[in-house]
Amino acid sequence: MEHQLDWALAACARILRPVVRLALAMGVKHPHLEVLLRDLLLEEAARSWHKQGVPKPNISQLSITTGLNRKAVTAKVRETVDALPHTELSAAAKTFTLWLQLVSENQALQRLPITANAADAPSFETMARLGSRGNVHHRTILDELVRLNMVAEEDGCAELKVDGFVPVDDLQSMLAFLGDNGRDHLLAAVSNTLGEEPRMLERAVFARGLSVQDCENIHQLVRERWSAMHLELVGELTRAVDRAPSGAKGRIRVGIYTYHEDEAVPNAPAVVPPREEERESTQ
Repeated sequence: MEHQLDWALAACARILRPVVRLALAMGVKHPHLEVLLRDLLLEEAARSWHKQGVPKPNISQLSITTGLNRKAVTAKVRETVDALPHTELSAAAKTFTLWLQLVSENQALQRLPITANAADAPSFETMARLGSRGNVHHRTILDELVRLNMVAEEDGCAELKVDGFVPVDDLQSMLAFLGDNGRDHLLAAVSNTLGEEPRMLERAVFARGLSVQDCENIHQLVRERWSAMHLELVGELTRAVDRAPSGAKGRIRVGIYTYHEDEAVPNAPAVVPPREEERESTQ
């Protein structure tokens, strides 16, 4: 299509602007982003050729697909290194989510003994064993949740302090969630845009011309509704994992977001006002 490239670049600019904002805030410079973009272009080009039945695309094929010269293609010697943990693998997150689910059914479970005196009594140790499927010691999980300021430990007991696994005191974990959640949201949107099947749920509602207070009121409404849905989804996901056959590879991430801002406080650079004589000439 005549304008397809322009449309695609405009969409990429909208997507990348917040990424660039994050990069600048974290001290990332142009050379870092240039190397990262080159490597991602090559990895995704190789993936595209794999889908077309070419297991090992050659230098020329990768060069033509990406627009990179042969020297840039051969300069890549290894896959990009991911320095962030994968959020879906976190034993602390799984244990915390299971605990929240049980608290929704019984508020008394918000405070638990770390270890139980009786075999059938509820305890954090039991919770951690279920959440990690016995793969991580309960003390390690508790220390991590205390470090993240989500759980308090006192007098041999552990107590929930927050109502969601949002590790605001751990930059690495927050960046990991940003990466995983943002990636899957965009993967759903890109899959739909490219016409891939099955079609993914990816919807949003929006409005402009509201007061900032009304924006925040709606934000809080969405938070409340999400809390209820979150618990229902956790239960269904837990049952699905339990009944899955050995070696099952399916994965799913269900998310929700709300963003609002005051457009009277622009993020873009201010437009230089006309000179006084120009203002006078337009009156």
